[in-house]
Amino acid sequence: MEESDTIITLIGTKLARVGNEFIFKGGSKECEPCKLSKTCLSLNPGSKYRITAIRNGGKLDCFIHDSGVCAVEVLEKPIVMGIDSRKAIKGSKIIYEPPACSVSNCVNYGICIASGLRKGDKFTIINVVGDISESCEKGRSLKIVEVKR
Repeated sequence: MEESDTIITLIGTKLARVGNEFIFKGGSKECEPCKLSKTCLSLNPGSKYRITAIRNGGKLDCFIHDSGVCAVEVLEKPIVMGIDSRKAIKGSKIIYEPPACSVSNCVNYGICIASGLRKGDKFTIINVVGDISESCEKGRSLKIVEVKR
């Protein structure tokens, strides 16, 4: 990933360790009155992030984290998902369209219905990993890809 992909956010001081990864779940009701909430809540809900650096500047008070928060630099991790084989071209831009599939016990379900994605999310395919390991129960031809926003 490029330097420009770095995002500055705030995280609890007990969690602020370079290399730590987390899934951003969104804000809470206690965040609403906080003047720093825009910095904390600028991440994409459901996306996974890795802390790459801790910024100097000290600890800030927080309504959620009892030990306060500090500024960190994070990178959004690529999202692994299954898409139609015809669309799996490295560098192409796609708009997420969840497949019409209700076979929740399928071994591919977690890749096809990727967690944290919403219809209309825009991505760039950064890597075509390969074919889905098990055949699709709906008979679709799928590839596993890594994408970034």
